[in-house]
Amino acid sequence: MRWLLVAVTVLACLAWESPAAGASQKLFLKDGTYQLVSSYEVHGDRVRYYSVERSAWEEVPLSLVDLEATKRAQQEEKATQKKELEEGLEIVEQRFEKPPENGFEIAPGVHLPQEEGVFAYDGKRVIRLIQSTPEVVTDKRRAAFAMAVPGHLLKGEVILELPGPRAAVRLQQAQPTFYAQLPEGLGAKLDLFPVRVVKESRVVEKAKASRAGIGKPSDVPAAVELQRTQLAPGLYCLKLLHPLDPGEYALGDMAQQGLNLVLWPFGLFETPRTKEEMKKQRHEDSERE
Repeated sequence: MRWLLVAVTVLACLAWESPAAGASQKLFLKDGTYQLVSSYEVHGDRVRYYSVERSAWEEVPLSLVDLEATKRAQQEEKATQKKELEEGLEIVEQRFEKPPENGFEIAPGVHLPQEEGVFAYDGKRVIRLIQSTPEVVTDKRRAAFAMAVPGHLLKGEVILELPGPRAAVRLQQAQPTFYAQLPEGLGAKLDLFPVRVVKESRVVEKAKASRAGIGKPSDVPAAVELQRTQLAPGLYCLKLLHPLDPGEYALGDMAQQGLNLVLWPFGLFETPRTKEEMKKQRHEDSERE
């Protein structure tokens, strides 16, 4: 229905703007001038026409009228009108008839973008996580972190730092679902882990370096439990088994060779509901200890 309304609008606009569409046309005379008419008729040696200027029927001798130039102009005008109409209908088809290029459907009427990335779904909307490359903290700054971070930092241990105390992406749902749409099956290797806030930055600890440089980490952060399901080639669904506590987190492949990795950080807002869950979780953790 919407397509028909737009098509009718296009036709109406073309008919209104085009003089040869029945509203007006040019009746050429042999002296090179023309009369703007709505219609004309040939009767013997006379041409009868309705003048648009004077809104009246008039006549002129046929010998003064250039019928060939008049018909040629009408044909050219019709060809131009047809071309404009086809272009207008093509625009209508592209805008209203072409189906949207949606990605994988994760819920009724909810689709992922087609491009690569890591996305969170909170039951209402799809949120793109922003890819970030952490900085490896050098020895000059280790002392400051050793004072700020509880616990002993071992020699050879690498600290990864993200700028700022908070991630730009903030989630409100304590148990969102993540979708990793990445090449080479990277989505199957992603882990979710908490990120510690230290002063004006966020740090990921316990990734050891090798003698030859930064090699394969032998001690990675404790990851949050995830259930991984492959939905399509290169697309993985990562489901949380338990709600998250409010705080800072990141998704990444911490077990890859080297630490030239990328992370997808996010923060979880603290809500009254997640406060209760956090207290309950702390109580359960203390009982287990």
